[in-house]
Amino acid sequence: MATAAPLATTDPTPANVDQESLDPLLREALHRLAAAEATNVGYPRAADIDYSPLAPFLRFMINNVGDSRANPTYPLHTMELERSVLNWFATLLRAGSRWTGYLATGSTEGTLHSLRQARAKLIDPVVFHSTAAHYSAGKAARVLGLPTVVVDAGLRGEMDYADLSAKVSQHSSRAAIVVATIGTTMTEAVDSVPAIRRELDAAGAARRWIHADAALAGAPLALSGRRDFDLAPGGADSVVISGHKWWGTPIPCAVTMATHQTLRDSRLIAYVGNRDTTITGSRSGLSAALLWHAITNQPLHEQEERVTQARAVAAYACHRLASIGWPCWRNLDAITVVLRQLPKPLAQRWPLPVENGWSHVICMPGITTDQIDHLVTDLEGTLR
Repeated sequence: MATAAPLATTDPTPANVDQESLDPLLREALHRLAAAEATNVGYPRAADIDYSPLAPFLRFMINNVGDSRANPTYPLHTMELERSVLNWFATLLRAGSRWTGYLATGSTEGTLHSLRQARAKLIDPVVFHSTAAHYSAGKAARVLGLPTVVVDAGLRGEMDYADLSAKVSQHSSRAAIVVATIGTTMTEAVDSVPAIRRELDAAGAARRWIHADAALAGAPLALSGRRDFDLAPGGADSVVISGHKWWGTPIPCAVTMATHQTLRDSRLIAYVGNRDTTITGSRSGLSAALLWHAITNQPLHEQEERVTQARAVAAYACHRLASIGWPCWRNLDAITVVLRQLPKPLAQRWPLPVENGWSHVICMPGITTDQIDHLVTDLEGTLR
């Protein structure tokens, strides 16, 4: 089988660190990570932001414990950075002045927190999400003891709004929590919050909450001007956006925000000197420093250009795959390219996720046309 020349890998070890001084298992893990990065095009993480200037923060155990709006007694925190990050996202998501939020460990926690807020407001809700929603939506509902109804999705992953209306009507005596997926896992399909609102109106669901799980696509869509899922009037009631996807932070994290006030069952914890308004209590203060670095590292117009470049690489990937006759497609404005599952000989070199015979490549910032060319060259070699 003909293959392309190996992709170059970079040494992730800082210049002032002697690799030989590392424990052998650590050194082995470091080398494996560096080798895997070159062909990791199937899972979303940006690779174009340098976080090494923040290495001095690793000296500290930074704990942003409790409510993001106040400082805890524990002095090694970055609450001021967290509030700055949240204010930046509040502007991006047009949240106005009436919102709550914090930096979570990831979008799963953000969805859990949002559904918990919705349950407290609505008392007796049913959760509706599509078959293409992230698995965390159903898991969050189970953790909270909420009944769940699964709604059909179209062939490209977008929610079937007629099916939503029919199923909400079957539960007309209950409040409705709808999880709108803003960028489904496999196809990056975007559920329309305005369409969901229209169907809830048609079904007579006056008591409602729409949660926008915008883990992947929320950032590029908002930065490029599509904001119908945001926190402005007529949008969503809560939103979660991952930090480790679009901005590639080296630890998982997410911004979770809602238009409603703090949960009524939150209370002041004397030990930490702050209110208990989050899921986990203790939270990584390092994530606040990382995200603040990410969003201030470039002016807004350059962040918007990252979206344009990523979409251009996705279009290039579609063109290159089609040029060798390999089935592929992408949703409108998506950076995800859906393609037929790779032949088995390539599965180890290019570990793409697989579902029902289809895979995908996600052209995050930092993914290059050179990587796409290598993938296509390898694939073409199996077809000869």
